[in-house]
Amino acid sequence: TTNEIVELAHAHGLAVHLDGARIFNAAAAQGIDVKELTAMVDSVTFCLSKGLCAPVGSVLCGDREFIRKAHRARKVLGGGMRQTGVLAAAGIIAVQKMTMRLHEDHQRARKLAAGLQQIQGLSVMDPATNMVFVAMDDAVPGTAEDLSGRLEANGVLAGITGGRQFRLVTHYWISDMDVDETVQVFRDAIRH
Repeated sequence: TTNEIVELAHAHGLAVHLDGARIFNAAAAQGIDVKELTAMVDSVTFCLSKGLCAPVGSVLCGDREFIRKAHRARKVLGGGMRQTGVLAAAGIIAVQKMTMRLHEDHQRARKLAAGLQQIQGLSVMDPATNMVFVAMDDAVPGTAEDLSGRLEANGVLAGITGGRQFRLVTHYWISDMDVDETVQVFRDAIRH
């Protein structure tokens, strides 16, 4: 388990960093506080734009000394931005408000998966969070690229993850009606 790995690293004097780009989605999917997922690690990053609706940004968390060193390293390497108040405000809203609604994205992903599972020629994994993975069965002619073009022509963007596979992601700007429309667009596109 993760805790065993962290304990082993700490026993050997190693710090453990968690790349938690989507850590809030993971916590929401498990129905736990994000603090439970990060309690054992020494530092963590999370992305403000992946599912949390901020336009940009990531946050690095750790103890005071770690953050001091990271801040210094960032300056030495030329990192940093000016006049970031508006972006910081978006980040605050992302953490304080948007983390509380991630379960809605997960519910829509499950609804999308259930609808796509009803379409002959598609295999769909049950989503754990807001990502739905879809594969075209062997009986469906063409490639993911072919199907993706038909989907895009009808307003559905699906990330191609393999020759016959896709990833769809629900988020704040995807409504229940969008999910229903996506299922219908897939149904029509798979017939052609």
